[in-house]
Amino acid sequence: MYDCILVPTDGSPEGERALEYAFDLARAHDATVKAIYVANVASYGGLPMETAWEGIGEALRSEGQGALARVEELAPPDVAVETEIIEGSPSQVIVREATPDSCDLVVMGTHGRGGIDRLLLGSVAERVVRQSPVPVLTVRLDEKESASESDRQPEAAEGETPEPSDV
Repeated sequence: MYDCILVPTDGSPEGERALEYAFDLARAHDATVKAIYVANVASYGGLPMETAWEGIGEALRSEGQGALARVEELAPPDVAVETEIIEGSPSQVIVREATPDSCDLVVMGTHGRGGIDRLLLGSVAERVVRQSPVPVLTVRLDEKESASESDRQPEAAEGETPEPSDV
């Protein structure tokens, strides 16, 4: 049913929760998971002119490499994974990448905001759901999971990286 499952990620707990679903679906359908990180350099357009644009782009790419490395760490050995960093507007890039000829399902995390928060903040997930030419599965990390996730995050000493089993 699915050949390629697109998973936009930002390295957040919501993104990791979406990955769990994507990996399960990929295994069931013998599909490839394509994880993308969208570097939205334009969102920094309001910064003063003396800001080093190269530095911002470089920082976003570095953040993206970290998020995509985490995808590869979490990937089961029996699921094919592709990763890519793409610059642009998150919702536009995701919709562009989600075509029946390339990825035929989008699985993405959402913060689960509702009501006035959603109206004020906007939502990449909402825009993707409205504009995507392929089905979109949104995975919500509820407040209880979010709180327990932040409780489990170990404090690493300076220059020390927590072990994946600790996270």
